[in-house]
This record gives sequence, structure tokens and C-alpha cells, in this order.
Amino acid sequence: MFGRLQRFYNSIKVATDVVVLSVAFGLAYLTWFTWTHHRPEPSIEDSLVTLGLALVLLPLAYRQAHLYATNRARTDLEEVFEVLKASLTATLLLVAITYFFRERYSRATLALFLAYALVLVSATRLTFRGVLAAIRRRGYNLKSILLVGTGSLGERVVDTIEGHRELGFRVVGALSREACPPGATVRDVPVVGTTADLETVLAQRPVDQVILALPSEDTPLLKQLMERLALQTVDVKVVPDLFQYVTLYGGLEEFGGLPLIGLQGGPLEGWALVAKRLFDIVLAFLALCVLSPVLLVVALAVRLSSRGPVFFRQERMGMDGRTFQILKFRTMRENAEAHGATMARAGDPRRTPVGAFLRASSLDELPQLFNVLWGEMSLVGPRPERPVFIEEFKRRIPKYHLRHKVKSGITGWAQIHGLRGQTSIEKRIEFDLYYIENWSLLLDVKILVRTVLGGFLSRHAY
Repeated sequence: MFGRLQRFYNSIKVATDVVVLSVAFGLAYLTWFTWTHHRPEPSIEDSLVTLGLALVLLPLAYRQAHLYATNRARTDLEEVFEVLKASLTATLLLVAITYFFRERYSRATLALFLAYALVLVSATRLTFRGVLAAIRRRGYNLKSILLVGTGSLGERVVDTIEGHRELGFRVVGALSREACPPGATVRDVPVVGTTADLETVLAQRPVDQVILALPSEDTPLLKQLMERLALQTVDVKVVPDLFQYVTLYGGLEEFGGLPLIGLQGGPLEGWALVAKRLFDIVLAFLALCVLSPVLLVVALAVRLSSRGPVFFRQERMGMDGRTFQILKFRTMRENAEAHGATMARAGDPRRTPVGAFLRASSLDELPQLFNVLWGEMSLVGPRPERPVFIEEFKRRIPKYHLRHKVKSGITGWAQIHGLRGQTSIEKRIEFDLYYIENWSLLLDVKILVRTVLGGFLSRHAY
């Protein structure tokens, strides 16, 4: 029921956005071509195609910006700002598409469309939020829930329901496995009895739904409760205790009618995966074209300054634990690791004079653009580590392995925050997981811009 109501609520948002964006496009057309008498007007066919593209691109951008997800912590100003960023990105993409594939649809009309869309979409969003807040404050049309389970899983259920109050649910009481002292609560929800009192409580205070949130060790009790509830007319939901093991992009799935609980997954699939790959290919190719003189100069400097090859190859671990050969400009003297693998450190005596400069400026990383084109890396992602060190990190740092759910990157969220070299591995993993959980193309763009503006210049780059 929760999922269906959430999808219904989101579908209302999407339908409203489609209507509002259509109105914004119509107003832009009237403003530019009718009310200001500009000529020539585009054909109806061109206008309809452009409108169709807009009605696809903008809702997709809103979805990418999590504007269709419930976020009660977001302020009205933050909501408007997210609408602004997503609308601007989608409109720029719309301009590019109409430029290359159609007869240069009026840029003035699209600029007016963006302005109208910002005003109208923001207004409808703020109206939605205001109406829902007013309804919640008055406590109208609420569905009552009896919670069975007072442990950590029960607390999570209460927190989740309270975090989605716009759906109209309220936990009115809880049942514990053992007798609790008078006045006991679960996140301010009163404990009204034990599981033995189930039928009595349902008779005294009818509820719309019962949620069973019991730990896995109470499976025999869960079976008994389900048999007793089968004699009641109330809706029954079960929260599986396995959700405590969900780590990254996990949740309930369905495969051919068979319910599955995913404990961990990756953020990139379908069109998101295609979009990121195209983004990487285009920008990596352009960067190689623009930086080719720099690459040539650096290659000559490395070749003339010390004995050994220009490029340095090293095994690293990437997405899904697959290894690949990372490509860098050589910064150390030949056979620097003849006595075993050692992490770089401040004042590393193995560096060449040119290599010290390349590491400090991160110019040694530029050949990894070829790794990106070959599909082994991405422009943005967690930095790849050597397998010899990963085994130690996996045993010592919880969730370390989750960073391999996406492709490794030349730069990343941790790197632009100065977490390089001999900095805290734990903190670096925290930033990497934040990136994975909040990935979007807009975040990739932000990281790349900050990298170009100095994110690779770090006192920890050895």
C-alpha cells in the first residue's frame, strides 16, 4: 500500500508537471510569435516535436534531481532551487537537440519557455507542499496502524511513516513481545499491550492496518500472529528483518511474480548507465584533443629526465572487482618497487624531480583519459586502488567493497575535498559512498568543474 500510494502521489506530480510545462510552452509561443508579431513562425509540426521533447526531457531532469521523491527536510527555497537547476539543464539539452537535428527552433521561444516553466512549476510545487502541510496539520483522512514489534525494526517503521506523513498514515499503538512498564513508547507511540492481547486490542480500537516488524529470531511467533490475523478483516503487512542488511541500493524487487529482497546493488542501470558512458566518451575525447600538446610536452619531459618508459602501468581494481591496467606518466625511477608494493608518502625518495612536479600537479593522471575511452574507468568515481592493499582495507573498513559498485574515476567527490595520499581511508570511503548514493550527471559536472578549478592540487598528492 505504501509503495502504491507513493507511486500514485508521484504520478500526480508528473501529470501536473506535464500540464504546466505545456502551458508554459504555449505562453512562450504566444508571447514571441503572436503578441510581439515576430515572423516567420515555425510550423505546427516543428512546435509539436519540440514540445514533445520538452515534455520528456524536463520530467526526466526533475526525476534525476529527486524532485519526485519525498523529502520533507527540503525547504521551499531548496525546492525552487532544484527546479531551477533541473529546468536549466534540460532546456540547454533541448536547445542542443533542436540545433543539431531540427531547423534551429526559435531560441527566444525556448528562453521564454524556461522562464515560464520556472515560475509555473515552482508555483505548483509550493502549492502542493502548502496544501499537504495544511492537511497534515488538521489530521484529515489518516489511516491508523497498529505496530507489532517494539525493537529497532519497529522504531524504523515509525520513523519511516513519520517521514512520509503526506501519505496519510499514523501509528496509533504498538504491541510488544514481552510485558512493558506502564508508559512505555516506541518513538512516542504508546505500547498498548503484548502480542497475546492482539485480538483484544483490535476489538477495542479498530485500525486500518497491522504491521508486523519482528526480528528474525521471532519467526515462530510471526507465524502464529499471521494465523491469528487471518481471522481478522484488517490489512496486514510484514517488514522483513532482512532489511537491516540492506546496504546500498537494496530493497524489494519482483522477478516473474517472485518477491526478492535485494541487499545491495548499484546506482547505474538502464539509461543512467548509457548517459554516464556517453558523457565519459565525449568529454574524454574532447579533453584528449585539447590537452594533446600538454601530453606531448609531459611525455618528452619524462623521457629526457630519467631512464625508463614514459608510461607506467599498474594493476588496479575497478567496477565489480574486475582488475585493469591503469595508465599514468612515470613519476618514479625505474624498478622503484623491486622490493615490494609500497604506498606513496611525503618526500618519497623513489620519485624523479619531474615526477615530483607531475604528482603535485596531478599531470601524471592525464593518460587515464585513455582508460576512460577503453571503458575501464570513468571521469568521475572512487579512485581505483591496488588489489594488494584492498584485501587489508576490506577487513578493516566496513562497506569498503561497496565503492566497487561503480567504475573507478580519474577524480571524485573525495578528491575534490582534499582526501588524497596519506589521508584517512575511512573518511575517503565515506565520501565515495556519498557519491555513489547521490549520483547524478549534475554531480559529475560539479566534481569536474571543481577539479578543473583546482581540485587536483592537493598537499597530499605525493
